[in-house]
Amino acid sequence: MLAYTLRRILVSIPVLIASTLIVFLIVINAGDPVANFATSRQPPPSKAAVDAFAHHIHADQPAAERYWNWITGVLHGDFGPSVEPNLDIGHDLFTRFRVTLVLVVTAMAIALILAVAFGVYSALRQYSVSDYAITFIGFLFLAMPVFWFAVLLKQGGVWFNDVTGSSFLGTIGEKSAYLENDTAWNRFTDRLGHLVLPVITLALVSFASWTRYTRASMLEVLGSDYVRLARAKGIRRGKVMTRHALRTALIPLTTVAALDIASLLGGVVITETIFQWHGMGEMLVQSAFKVDVYRTMAWLLLSAVIVIVLNLFADLLYAVLDPRIRYD
Repeated sequence: MLAYTLRRILVSIPVLIASTLIVFLIVINAGDPVANFATSRQPPPSKAAVDAFAHHIHADQPAAERYWNWITGVLHGDFGPSVEPNLDIGHDLFTRFRVTLVLVVTAMAIALILAVAFGVYSALRQYSVSDYAITFIGFLFLAMPVFWFAVLLKQGGVWFNDVTGSSFLGTIGEKSAYLENDTAWNRFTDRLGHLVLPVITLALVSFASWTRYTRASMLEVLGSDYVRLARAKGIRRGKVMTRHALRTALIPLTTVAALDIASLLGGVVITETIFQWHGMGEMLVQSAFKVDVYRTMAWLLLSAVIVIVLNLFADLLYAVLDPRIRYD
């Protein structure tokens, strides 16, 4: 497995370089930060100031040289200059990444638990009332756009706080600034309250599709020969379900969850914007509006690395779920 992992990492390096090169060319041609700088200041800056700004963000260099300087700088921990004065892109990226990581990991964990629980339950009770109910709920959440669902939950949170007279469900930001110097317990419950609605937004949308994959995979495995053989040997039904059927049925879900991480990151941008979280989503939106090339590239680079790493992890997890799979 170690040799397979090393091979996958080596293959991922040119994929990562090619993807960053293509995205870099798209980003630098998507807008002109120099023209934005020259027209957005009052009074208008002098030509010398504009030229100095262009030199600062490397806009006066050819595209190939800009990319080479950027990619070699990233290897040394330098993500390039920002259009924002005195902004360290690397520090800003990883500070925001910690905020987004809590949201994404919590949402994925809840979505996976719900998908496995309801998908297996639905498969074991195929064509029952509960199966149809779970199917209906799944399609309902699949049909909901993320931005609309997030706005709906945000308004619901405001209504809940008004009715109950509490402020537990946070609807703006990832924490309350006025509790910075409060007790550790109050800060924890405050962050938990702010986490609820964004997590529900991301988790339920992902859960809806993942449940369908789990149900279909479980139905296929339940009809396989080795499961029928295990039942014929007199092995307890619960043991057959958990040790034989479920482990194999989780392989398609593992694949889909790893591939969906890119869509989940896209959902994070929308969710964080609506709930006004200061995470990676807000960073991408700000970078796009300000035509901040290197800040945008830092976001896209980290996102690409996350997708590649999670897909590698999913491939390695196959061998754990199914003993028949070996990477020799």
